[in-house]
Amino acid sequence: MSELYEKSMEKLELNRVLEMLSQCAGSEDGKAACLRLRPTADLEDVLELLAQTTDACTMSAVQGNPSFSDVKNVDAALERADRGGSLSTTELLRIGGVLRGARTVKSYWNEDDTPNTLTPLFQALSPNKYLEDRIFGAILSEEEIADNASHELSDIRRHMRQQGAKIRDTLQKMISSPTYQKYLREPIVTIRQGRYVVPVKSECKNDVPGLVHDVSATGSTFFIEPMSAVNANNALRELALKEKKEIERILAELSAEAAGHREDISDNYRFLTQLDVIFAKARLSYQMRAGAPEMNDKGHIELKKARHPLIDPKVVVPISVRLGDDFDSMIITGPNTGGKTVTLKTLGLLTLMAECGLHVPAGDGSKLSTFDRVLADIGDEQSIQQSLSTFSSHMRTIVDVVSQCDDRSLILFDELGAGTDPAEGAALAMAIIEFCRTMGSRVAATTHYAELKLYAMRTKGVINASCEFDVETLRPTYRLLIGIPGKSNAFAISRKLGLSEDIIRKAGDMVSQSNKDFEDVLAQLESQRQQMEAARVEAERMRKETQAIRNESEAYRVQIQKEKEKLLEKARKEAMDILDDARRTANQVADEMKQMRKQMRDVAELQGANQRQTDARKALNEAEERLAVQRAVPERPKPTRAVKLGDTVELLKLGTKASVIGINKDGTYQLQAGILKMTVKPEEVYLIEDADQFKPQKTRPAHSGREMKAATISSEIDLRGMDVIEAICVLDRFLDEAMRCNLPTVRIIHGKGTGALRSAVQDDLRHNKFVKKFRLGVYGEGEDGVTIAEFG
Repeated sequence: MSELYEKSMEKLELNRVLEMLSQCAGSEDGKAACLRLRPTADLEDVLELLAQTTDACTMSAVQGNPSFSDVKNVDAALERADRGGSLSTTELLRIGGVLRGARTVKSYWNEDDTPNTLTPLFQALSPNKYLEDRIFGAILSEEEIADNASHELSDIRRHMRQQGAKIRDTLQKMISSPTYQKYLREPIVTIRQGRYVVPVKSECKNDVPGLVHDVSATGSTFFIEPMSAVNANNALRELALKEKKEIERILAELSAEAAGHREDISDNYRFLTQLDVIFAKARLSYQMRAGAPEMNDKGHIELKKARHPLIDPKVVVPISVRLGDDFDSMIITGPNTGGKTVTLKTLGLLTLMAECGLHVPAGDGSKLSTFDRVLADIGDEQSIQQSLSTFSSHMRTIVDVVSQCDDRSLILFDELGAGTDPAEGAALAMAIIEFCRTMGSRVAATTHYAELKLYAMRTKGVINASCEFDVETLRPTYRLLIGIPGKSNAFAISRKLGLSEDIIRKAGDMVSQSNKDFEDVLAQLESQRQQMEAARVEAERMRKETQAIRNESEAYRVQIQKEKEKLLEKARKEAMDILDDARRTANQVADEMKQMRKQMRDVAELQGANQRQTDARKALNEAEERLAVQRAVPERPKPTRAVKLGDTVELLKLGTKASVIGINKDGTYQLQAGILKMTVKPEEVYLIEDADQFKPQKTRPAHSGREMKAATISSEIDLRGMDVIEAICVLDRFLDEAMRCNLPTVRIIHGKGTGALRSAVQDDLRHNKFVKKFRLGVYGEGEDGVTIAEFG
C-alpha cells in the first residue's frame, strides 16, 4: 500500500470510522485489531467479509451480542510455558479467561441453526473446561491461591493457622501478665517481618528478653519477639516456606498443562479476536442504520440515499450518486459550502468501508466497486517550511496521483486547478482528467471553472453534476443533481446580501458575452428543472392520494364481503337447525310407525296408522317449506349466459358449490360436489360466472419486533448510583427483556460498597422464577462487585 494511498485514507477519514468501530469491540485486542483494518481489493474477500458482518447482525438480532471481555493476548505466556517456564498467577488467569471466553462464545452458537459464514469460526473454538476449572479453582486472584489448590497446600495452611493461634495465645498471656504490662507501649500482638512481636517502650527494651525486629519512626517503641515465641515463630516460618514452595509447584503444574494445550489456546485467542471484530462491525452497522451494498469489480458505483457516517444523522442530507456505468467521470460544480467536498468524501469513504467489510449507510440496492487504490486530493497542504503555496501543494499530490492511476483506481479531485490563473488552471484540470480517463480510472472532481462545465457537456463519458443552492435563503440544500451543471451564483448572492446594484452591473459588464450566454442557459435549465421537480412532486403527491383512496376502497370492499359472509353463515346455520328439526320429526314419526305396525290387529287400526303416516309426511313437507324460506338468499342478477361444461354453480337448497360435469338431453345437469355426484334441474342451481371472487384471501401475519429489539439488548446492566427501590425496578425490567431475548446469562453490576445493593439484588434474583441460579463474579468478571445470573 503506497504512501499516497495511506494519505488518501486519512483525508477521507477512514481512521475516524475505525475508531468508532473499535469502541464497539469487547476486548482490548479486538479494539486494536479494529484500528488495524485496511481495505482489500479482492472481490471474493470483500464479499466474504460483508457476509460475515451480515450474519453477525442476524445472530445479534436473535440472541444479543456475545461477550469477549475475557479475551487477552496470551501468546508470550504460552511461549514461556512451552519452554518450561513457570507462569505467574496473572498470566494463568488470562489463559483461563481465554478458555472461558471460548466456552461461552461457542455456547452462544447453536449447532442446529442453518450454517452461515461464521459457522467455521465457531466450530474452530476448542473449549477446555477441565483446565479452565483447574485454573480458576486454584487461583482466586492475582495475589491469592485457594486452599484447595492441592491437598498439601490445604494441610500446610491448616498447620499455619494452628501455629499462629498457638503463638498468639502464648503472647496474649504474656501481655496480660502484670509483670510485663508496665513494659509495653500497648497490650497488643502484631507482626513484623513475618514474625509475631509485642510493642515495648524504648526505655524498657532490656527488661523484655527477645529479638528486636523493628523500631517505630519516633524511636519510642521497639517491636520485640520474646524468646518464648522464637521457636514457635521459627516453626511458622518453616511452614511459610513450605507454602511458598507448594504454590510454586502448583503454578508450575498449571503452566505445564497450559503448555500442553498451547496450540488450542492460541487458536482460541485468534478466533475470538476475529469474532470480536466481526460482531463489532455488526454493532456499528446497527448504530449507523447501515446495510451491505452490492459489490462488483467493474468500477460501477451507484449509491442511493447515502449518508456520510461522520456527520450527525439528524442533520445529514442523503445523496444519490452514480459513476462508472454510462459515464466514467463526473464534474461537480456549485457554490462554496454547497456539499461538493462532502459528496467526494462520501463516495471515497463508503468505498473504503465496504472494502474493509463494513456495512455502509446507504439505501437498499446501492452498488459499490472494489479498487486497488482510492486516491484523493482533498484539502490544503500549504507549507511555509517547504515553500509550498496552495497550488503547489495540490500539484505535488496530483503528480503522485497521475503517476499511480490505472484502470483499478478511483480518483477524487477537490477544486482541481484552483490556486492559479483561471485560464491555465482550467486547461490543466481538463488535461489531468483526460489523462486519468485514458488510463481507465474513475474520476470525480469539483470545480468552479465554466470551462470544465463545457468540457463535461462536450465530452462523451463525462457528465456534469451540481450541488443545489437556494438563492432566496442563501442556503445550500446539499442535494446532488446529476446531469445539470451548477452555478456559483456570485452575483445573486451579492445582490441578496445588499451589494450596490451599480457595482453588480459593472461587474456584469466585465464578464464576456459568451460567459453571460452560458450562465443564462444554465439559469434557464435550472428554472426548467425546478418546474419539472415541482411537477414531479405534485404528481407523486396525487399518486399517493390515489393509492390511499384505492387502499381505503379495498378495505371497505373487504369489510362488506366479510359482513356478507357473516350473514350467509348465519342464514346457513339457521337453515341447518330447521333441517335438523325436520329430521328429528321424521325419525320420531318413523319410530311411532314401527310401534303402530306391531300393534295393528285390524283394518281400523291400519287406517289409523295410514292417517298418522300422512300427517307425518305433511309435517315433513311443512318443515322443508320452512327450510326453503330460511335459505332464500337476496335476489341475484340473472346470469348473462347459459351454463356450460366446467362451470361452477351453487345449489340453491344446500348453499354449496358444485362443478358441471354433464348436460343431459332433457336439460338437467350432472353435477359433482366433492365425491358426491347428482342430477338437478336448471331452476335448482345458480351460475357463478366469476368463481375467483369466492377464493379466500390470504392474510399475512404481522411482523414481530422482537428480533430488532434483541439487537440492542445488552447482556449486562449497571445499577451503581441507584437506590435500592430504583435499582430493583430497573433490574426487573432488564431481566424480563433478557429472558424474552433468550440470553443464557446476564451480568449485573452493583458495586461493592456497603453490600446493601448486592443483598437486595440477590434477594430479588432468589424470588425470580426465571432465574435458575446466580453467583458472585470471579476474577476477570468483577469479583464481589457483580452478580452473574443464569436463566433456567
